[in-house]
Amino acid sequence: MGKLEMVDARQVWPHEAHDFTPWLLANAGTLGDVLGMDLELSAAEHAVGTFALDLIGVDQATGELVIVENQLAPTDHTHLGQLLTYAGGTDAVNVVWIATRFREEHRAALDWLNTRTDEATRFFGVEVGVVRIATSPPAPLLRLVAQPNDWGKSVRAKAQAEGGSSKGQEYQRFWTQMLAELSGRQLDWTRSGKGLVQNWLALPSGTTGITYRCSFGRAGLCSEIFFESPEPAVNDARFAAAEAKRETIEGTYGGPLRFDPLIGKKGCRIADYRAGQIGLTEDWQEYVEWFIACQTRLRTAMTNVFGSLSPMGR
Repeated sequence: MGKLEMVDARQVWPHEAHDFTPWLLANAGTLGDVLGMDLELSAAEHAVGTFALDLIGVDQATGELVIVENQLAPTDHTHLGQLLTYAGGTDAVNVVWIATRFREEHRAALDWLNTRTDEATRFFGVEVGVVRIATSPPAPLLRLVAQPNDWGKSVRAKAQAEGGSSKGQEYQRFWTQMLAELSGRQLDWTRSGKGLVQNWLALPSGTTGITYRCSFGRAGLCSEIFFESPEPAVNDARFAAAEAKRETIEGTYGGPLRFDPLIGKKGCRIADYRAGQIGLTEDWQEYVEWFIACQTRLRTAMTNVFGSLSPMGR
């Protein structure tokens, strides 16, 4: 067996801004795996006032903003100050600090921030290294050294809230059950493993501004593909491209779909529905099966027609 050896990170990424930050931008999934997020990074050197944040993006599973401050060196006070400045300037939910080594004082500072801030603010510390075996290509090694105590935060939030939502807790249990089914069936639709208290579950499509979703609403259960680019013209073009292929999409899907332009709204959708409500816990497994079956058919139909969702319109 070969021996695992550490490699100087500067041999792989000679320059932090010119090499390491672009690598992170192109390999968001690697960082997302460590953080447990469906991470999509959309910009490098994002302006925050007169300063420039290394990376900004979103957790596609929750829609929450993620900012990243990275350095190819041990942590220092300067970068801690920058991290807090950027967090305040962007109002980020998830704040990520990456360094080659975390000094104990700085790791403790992130732990303190996670303890003192509310449940909607999370700080992560990630150590980055490079390894290889003999003459193999170098491989990145990312290790989570600081993370939020979500359990502690949720307990505090529940204790402080008046009349906590039992329905929210039901949604959380249901989505956790469904995510476990996706993992057990090796359906690589999301990296998330923990359900949230909202009535919907977002599943990334691999294309910015397009998301697959499962949700509960007034009409019952909804399985959909949702066009949600911040540019309305992009959504309109993508929806029109799909509507022009409606007969083929529905033929592959195996039934009718509702094409809803959602005039005046922030996006538009193609969806299928069935009766159901979150309170009928005895039907949850049936709901899970329906969501998985419909999402599988919808993904197959869209892929067969377009190959990739990227060419649908920009």
